[in-house]
Amino acid sequence: MNLPNKITMLRIIMIPFFVFFMLTDVVKYSNYIAVIVFIVASLTDTLDGYIARKYNLVSNFGKFMDPLADKLLVCSALICFVSIPENPMPVWGVIIIISREFIISGFRLVASDAGVVLAASWWGKVKTVTQMVMSVLLIVDFDGTVINTIELIFIYAAIILTVVSLADYLVKNWKIMQDGNM
Repeated sequence: MNLPNKITMLRIIMIPFFVFFMLTDVVKYSNYIAVIVFIVASLTDTLDGYIARKYNLVSNFGKFMDPLADKLLVCSALICFVSIPENPMPVWGVIIIISREFIISGFRLVASDAGVVLAASWWGKVKTVTQMVMSVLLIVDFDGTVINTIELIFIYAAIILTVVSLADYLVKNWKIMQDGNM
């Protein structure tokens, strides 16, 4: 297993720690520990991609697991948000985002069964970054009209980008699904 793939696996390993600190009050300021774990895990996404491209270590495992690790991290945060009554993330938004992730994962599985590896698109990457910034804002949960407005802007931007990236992905890859190999 190469270094970028190990970093991707580290991101997955960090998720239970994030969830633990997000949902418990075992230590004072556990939400700040949760946000630090979330930010570090999010930054590993940039790091593993950078290393993979710079040192020509791009692999099929990485193309599949890297976006999956992002999905696991963001979906874990979203599920945590809906369990917190005062959190502004709407349940319907969580359903849209998680549904998109299942659709794309299923699409990737079908493609991979035919020997095709589908990498993340530009829209997917922008969507992921927006979701991660939104998550950081919602984890920290500062009070104030301006902060609350910024949170709402990121929530709705993440939902819109989720739908746009899904449409982009399906349009760009529909031919692969229609190909006789699948």
